[in-house]
Amino acid sequence: MSDGGMSADEILDIVDEQDRVVGTAPRGEAYAKGLRHRCVFVLARDAEDRVFVHRRTPTKLVFPSLYDMFVGGVVGAGEAYDTAALREAEEELGVSGLPRPVPLFKFLYETDAHTWWSYVYEVRCELPVSPQAEEVDWHTFLPEDDLERRLGEWEWVPDGLAAYERLRACRAR
Repeated sequence: MSDGGMSADEILDIVDEQDRVVGTAPRGEAYAKGLRHRCVFVLARDAEDRVFVHRRTPTKLVFPSLYDMFVGGVVGAGEAYDTAALREAEEELGVSGLPRPVPLFKFLYETDAHTWWSYVYEVRCELPVSPQAEEVDWHTFLPEDDLERRLGEWEWVPDGLAAYERLRACRAR
């Protein structure tokens, strides 16, 4: 998950356990106080069906220097999940003109430190990527079997790993 192109002052919707808006707060405050907000996760595949994988920069507010198989980030106040998914995917991949990401499922990610409603999407990116240097330290497209092998080798963002495990479970049904 990315911190997105948003600053710590960007306003987020604060939501309850049913994903109903109960207030707003600046992003920095939402993170600091563990306020539940909304995020999008977009699994980006290239023309060869490989998955975009990256390592986050050490300056990220959440989960610095960890690997992620999703692009995405926080949903702004009043912003729709679908709008945020396209915006975040294009920003983080450094492209424009992506097709609309396909919504797959939504789940509540909760730990002692973090809580957010997470909408998972998938998108085909056949454009040459140019990831944001302030967000992405390293990137590649991996065949899914290579990604699977690296799940136990690399340190992954915990929310992305939770989303990916749910995605695999959905596909296994």
